[in-house]
Amino acid sequence: MTNLTDIAPDFVAAAHAIVYCTVGSVDAGGRPTSRVMHPIWEWDGERLTGWLTTTPSPKVRQLAAHPYVSCAYYDSWAVAVVADCRVEPVADDAARTRIWELFKATPPPLGYDPGAIGVPGWDGPTAPGFVLARVEPWRVQVRRAEPGVGVELRTWHAP
Repeated sequence: MTNLTDIAPDFVAAAHAIVYCTVGSVDAGGRPTSRVMHPIWEWDGERLTGWLTTTPSPKVRQLAAHPYVSCAYYDSWAVAVVADCRVEPVADDAARTRIWELFKATPPPLGYDPGAIGVPGWDGPTAPGFVLARVEPWRVQVRRAEPGVGVELRTWHAP
């Protein structure tokens, strides 16, 4: 089995290069649902953490009932990375401010100014309309393919 320390840097590099991913979850009726989102990931050498931003919407209630998501990125046929995660809302104002500032400080296209994109209620990092969720992977997969070479597929699972 692949170690997280071996796969996480490649996962983060691919996710941040691709930027947008499909986030799959389960709705209130128990049905699968997907949306395109723009997470940012942090790797500190031991722990891989993703951050999702959203508004107070039905998906927040759905995630409270079914706190798991699958974040899938792909870049044509050559690169695909997936993180299956537990998700939890973050109400701590210091964490919300830190991630707001992280998005602002990160160069585009991954980074952006959350207050400047016109999302209603995103008046600042502690505004009620700015919802932050932490995603903690329990499974990460990185797939790379090269013509004439083949496919490399690595997977990590939490113990």
